[in-house]
Amino acid sequence: MGWFSGNKSSDVPDPTSRKDRQRCWDSRDAYFACLDGTNTVKPGDEGSTCTDTKKTYEQNCAKSWIEYFNKRRVLAEQQQGVLTQAKTQAQTAQKR
Repeated sequence: MGWFSGNKSSDVPDPTSRKDRQRCWDSRDAYFACLDGTNTVKPGDEGSTCTDTKKTYEQNCAKSWIEYFNKRRVLAEQQQGVLTQAKTQAQTAQKR
């Protein structure tokens, strides 16, 4: 078997394929929308409410991408909280 043989499994997402990347992003967006609906920030903490979308997300994305997207979601939420707090403090300081 050569490096470029056509024996790739169709079950494994190919990150070099535009179609597979789009499928991954779409399933990620659907899963994160479900998490937003349950007010869950950290993926995996939602219990059994988003099992279908989580399963699709895990099937359509490479494991390294899943880890990146999940960490990025938590970090973005933390940053949003810090920015909101800073804005509130700035408004309070301006009123004085």
